[in-house]
Amino acid sequence: MRTRCFRLTLPTLVLFAAMWTGAAPARSVTPAVVKPIQKLAALNSAHEAFSKPAEDSARLGVVPARRPITGERTVLPVLGQRTGAGGLRWLQVRLPGRPNGHKGWIKQPGTVASKTGWHIVVYTSRRRVTFYQWGRRVRTVEAVVGKPSTPTPHGEFFVEEVIRLRAGDVGAPFALALSARSNVFQEFEGGPGQIALHGLANVGGVLGTATSHGCVRLSGSTMSWLVVRISPGVPVTITN
Repeated sequence: MRTRCFRLTLPTLVLFAAMWTGAAPARSVTPAVVKPIQKLAALNSAHEAFSKPAEDSARLGVVPARRPITGERTVLPVLGQRTGAGGLRWLQVRLPGRPNGHKGWIKQPGTVASKTGWHIVVYTSRRRVTFYQWGRRVRTVEAVVGKPSTPTPHGEFFVEEVIRLRAGDVGAPFALALSARSNVFQEFEGGPGQIALHGLANVGGVLGTATSHGCVRLSGSTMSWLVVRISPGVPVTITN
């Protein structure tokens, strides 16, 4: 049977699908560092990212004020702050897209500060996802993760946008598109190989197995529980 991947509406992406199963491998599990509070910066306008908190440093690209699928405001996790030349305030933030886990500095003016107490941790060897709020575990569920040939990438990421899917869409009822990108697919069906957490509808798979092209599948009830709690900018750690 030919495997499929789902493109989260519009020409973007996501790597869903495949029907491989097998016994969970015996692997050590790396404990995740869970932040009780994550500072966030919402962009009121497009911001250029720099390698250092200075305009004469290397330019890393422009971060749009809105996300490409939903049009939601871009919200970035804040990793640090610094005052530069002329008293200009800078923010060190995680950036969406490739390379995975990259970060840069943006100017603070034109951003709105907020924070979140939520943190999602995906354990690929356990094939489970744990949700934390204010540093405390709230819930742990089984998941479908990437198969060995197309593994779910490890690292520190964040939720880029929250997507409501139609009943007939692959991965319904909802998807959380992440800043993570596949390390195998540089593009997929016209999209950037973006990784997401999404439902099982119209794609299937057995929770607790490794069957996908890299995305993390959760039950429909878990996704419905998530979308009323999780918003853009929430940190996501993917580890073994």
